[in-house]
Amino acid sequence: MDALNIARDRPDSPDVQALLIRHFELMRASSPEESCHVMEPGALLERDVTLLAARDGDAVLGVGALAQVEPGHGELKSMHTSAEARGRGVGRAILAGLLNEARAQGMARVSLETGTAGMFAPARALYAAHGFEECPPFGDYTVDPLSVFMTTTL
Repeated sequence: MDALNIARDRPDSPDVQALLIRHFELMRASSPEESCHVMEPGALLERDVTLLAARDGDAVLGVGALAQVEPGHGELKSMHTSAEARGRGVGRAILAGLLNEARAQGMARVSLETGTAGMFAPARALYAAHGFEECPPFGDYTVDPLSVFMTTTL
């Protein structure tokens, strides 16, 4: 693997969009619609989000976005590592980059929603290892037995 490059990117870049579509389709196939909070790739363009992509050379290995929930409070969205790149530290690198972006944007808190199913266990462990703790629903979310809400202060 070349040096992993984490940098701002655009959701409409063809290779980034392809990975976002894979993420969207996987999330839609894994959760009932009423419990699936994945953003459509095009919605990332409509909202003021900071999107980071992890690249190894020209290959996009992972993506993640930071959206503002309210002043000083950000939300992680569309965190996804390609199946081929899992276990290589891609998610950890993107998460670190997004937390740095949140600090640079003056955010004091970052939260997220993820699933309760076993397939989400590695993500929950990653977030916990970076100081995220379970919390009540935030923003427009409501209690859902298929969702876990997590937050950290910066």
